[in-house]
Amino acid sequence: MNYDYTNQVVVITGAARGIGYAIAAAFAQAKATVIIIDIASDPVEKAVQTLNSSGGKAFGYTGNVTDSSGMETLFNEIATKHGGIDCLINNAGVTRDNLLLRMKEEEWSLVLDINLKGSFLCTQKVFKHMMKARKGSIINIASVIGLMGNAGQANYAASKGGLIAFTKSCAKEFA
Repeated sequence: MNYDYTNQVVVITGAARGIGYAIAAAFAQAKATVIIIDIASDPVEKAVQTLNSSGGKAFGYTGNVTDSSGMETLFNEIATKHGGIDCLINNAGVTRDNLLLRMKEEEWSLVLDINLKGSFLCTQKVFKHMMKARKGSIINIASVIGLMGNAGQANYAASKGGLIAFTKSCAKEFA
């Protein structure tokens, strides 16, 4: 990344590993203050240590994106401690693949709760801070599966298709 994000606070959900961690590493390399949010504390601590040992400026928080009051508290704490929030990347997500006829209601609910409701809650909580600052960016990590579907992924396709529509609506509302 050949960008300079010095003095920019970038919050990434689901960033302790995988795609979220790669995003966090890229922003750390671009000199952003990187805030990692993930559900398990050990991976959060490890990710933060790795980024900081590579010269980054990272901080970690443990949180569940489906917990409305927890996210409200967390985003308030982050904004206060780090002087605001410039960018939110809604990356937290899961899959529980199964054919529709075999899919358990719990598999459906878990995927929709984390992938779609989590993005809704985090966007809602962070936008209050961005609106006060009159600036900010929100990036939602979707999937082509949300546009075309995939056998065995009805829950995932619904969550990512919903996220695409949610993103378009937020863009119009927040503009």
